[in-house]
Amino acid sequence: MENLVSSGAFKLCEQMVLLEFPDKFVIRSLDSPDEAFSICRSDGNIETQIGDSYSRSQSKVSKIYGVVGTIRLLAGAYILIITSQKKVGTYLGFPVFRVMSMKFLSCNEALRHSTSQQKRDEAYFMTLLRTVESTPGLYYSYGIDLTLNLQRTFKLTEERASKPLWKQADPRFVWNRNLLEELIECKLDPFIIPLVQGSFQNVQFMLKDAPANITLISRRCTWRLGTRMWRRGANLEGDAANFIETEQLLELGGFKSSFLLVRGSIPLLWEQIVDLSYKPRLKIINHEETFKVVERHFHDLTQRYGEVMVVDLTDKHGDEGQLNTAFAAEMQKIPHVRYVYFDFHHHCGNSNLDNVQLLYDQISEDFEKQGYFLIDSEGNVLAEQKGIVRVNCIDCLDRTNVTQSYLARESLNSQLRRMGALSSTECISKFSEFYEKFKTSWVEQGDEISLEYSGTLAMKSDLVRFGRQTVSGLIKDGMTSLSRYYLNNFHDGIRQDAMDLISGHYTVNGSSPSPFQLNGFESFSYLPVASAILFGGLTLTSFTLNQVGRNAQHFVSSVLWAGLTAGVMAVVKANGRQFCSRPRLCGLF
Repeated sequence: MENLVSSGAFKLCEQMVLLEFPDKFVIRSLDSPDEAFSICRSDGNIETQIGDSYSRSQSKVSKIYGVVGTIRLLAGAYILIITSQKKVGTYLGFPVFRVMSMKFLSCNEALRHSTSQQKRDEAYFMTLLRTVESTPGLYYSYGIDLTLNLQRTFKLTEERASKPLWKQADPRFVWNRNLLEELIECKLDPFIIPLVQGSFQNVQFMLKDAPANITLISRRCTWRLGTRMWRRGANLEGDAANFIETEQLLELGGFKSSFLLVRGSIPLLWEQIVDLSYKPRLKIINHEETFKVVERHFHDLTQRYGEVMVVDLTDKHGDEGQLNTAFAAEMQKIPHVRYVYFDFHHHCGNSNLDNVQLLYDQISEDFEKQGYFLIDSEGNVLAEQKGIVRVNCIDCLDRTNVTQSYLARESLNSQLRRMGALSSTECISKFSEFYEKFKTSWVEQGDEISLEYSGTLAMKSDLVRFGRQTVSGLIKDGMTSLSRYYLNNFHDGIRQDAMDLISGHYTVNGSSPSPFQLNGFESFSYLPVASAILFGGLTLTSFTLNQVGRNAQHFVSSVLWAGLTAGVMAVVKANGRQFCSRPRLCGLF
């Protein structure tokens, strides 16, 4: 299998330098000096034939680690480069790097000839680009396509495996696919690096004196990219928000096994508009296409993964209960997909992870039939994964991560028994060092996925790490909940616009309306005042809550600050949504 991946594989540039001249940027490969291209600083046009007229002695020289892509705005183009990286492990023997910092290079000298409105618009777009520069959870490899799981990688034809990585890649998971268009048009294949957003955890351990390796990689789909409150449900094509494929890869004694799970927002048409409420109302959108949306979503999953089983962890009461009822009703119309409801809060609540066993008892037979992918040291296929479990709650973060970690543990036990590493009565929980690393990788993966969607770390991590909820975990979850409230109301509008811009959901051209004319968003000037008042109150509330266990005075302080914050919220809520950070570009769909 490794020969199939590596033999004749297309070589990407790994070592690069950026040469900055008054009129051009030049990016040159140090691996193959003939590989180079230039970008005009006035209009962003790319040239692939640059000759030797540009010498290093005449320029500012800096080392870079990759070209993410380009984007054109009103006054020119901007090219995004990787300025620092960190090796975080390997995938099938190939080094994997995390993007630590990125930078946009401006090629917009035409801006000085623009109108005042165009300059204002461009300034806003540039603000969004600065937000893009700090995008978390981006990973890549120079030697292998990270968008494909082991089972799909193994099935690559030799012809396809020799093509550039971007041609092998699953377009769903290429975070920068929209930014690569000009580089592809200019045939700059050696510089085109597909980035994956999600999580990558790589741990080594000893199991009965045998070295082993577990890789946990999550791949976020870009087709409905967005933030927690501004991307809910599905679009008319059936693409779900926060859709993520998670692969748990085990390497032991020459064996390689892969187990896949997916998560994603409930694939109905629904929204949850921030309005300073702590928990904004859910709204299910009645649309004649609703069933077709659900059908398209599950048809796509079936085509890609085989038999699909849905595990729904939502509550039965309140707005969430209405969404649960609507989802269950639609799933009854799709007989080839098994729908399983599990009231996570009722069964697990703040108590014990082992109560997920009640869910596992319901699905174990079908779950074990779906299986996992397994190959031996000779590359012989011993087993294939024939289906997928799709897990969801409302955000597809906290409850979902706890449940998926449980299912991954059960699958891992089965794989290790098949490999002969565990007896039929043994399980990984009996090997403390190994089990701790396994749990930590799932906790850190949950944190990273949550950070990308909600802006905060995951909640309910204690259930994964300790198997139960702790007092410190409850306090942490409370503070995380407050942070989510603040970010969702006052920051996520900007983040959503940035995602829509770089993913191509909003295109900038001469006929595009000004972002200041969309969504009636002239009340932005109120945002810093409301943000400062509320954030100050929430911060002091959180701080004093941390001291509650020490004395009663701190408890009283926390109550007072919470009351003050609630009072301020009540006042500003009278002005409705004008205080909230709302997207200007694309809205909800």
